[in-house]
Amino acid sequence: MTPAHFAFSSAFMLGLAGLAFHRTHLLSALLCLEGMMLSLFIAMSLWALQLDATAFSPAPMLLLAFSACEASAGLALLVATARTHGTDRLQSLNLLQC
Repeated sequence: MTPAHFAFSSAFMLGLAGLAFHRTHLLSALLCLEGMMLSLFIAMSLWALQLDATAFSPAPMLLLAFSACEASAGLALLVATARTHGTDRLQSLNLLQC
């Protein structure tokens, strides 16, 4: 495994661990998701460059577009949650109470 592959896989795993173990605020969960998507984007870009595959080159841009849509939806949910509940703590959210 090259150092670049190790760096991107460890960045993805750190984002996944942060998402799994540090679930107190919605903003921290969104930041962990964005870190995971950024590491996937860079890994896919390097993979497309290493393979010299022109058919695979639009895939990182498509992933980046979906990541931007995910970020905007997450921020909209964060604002809506902060307005209705007064905080972004995940413990204050209850699915049974709407």
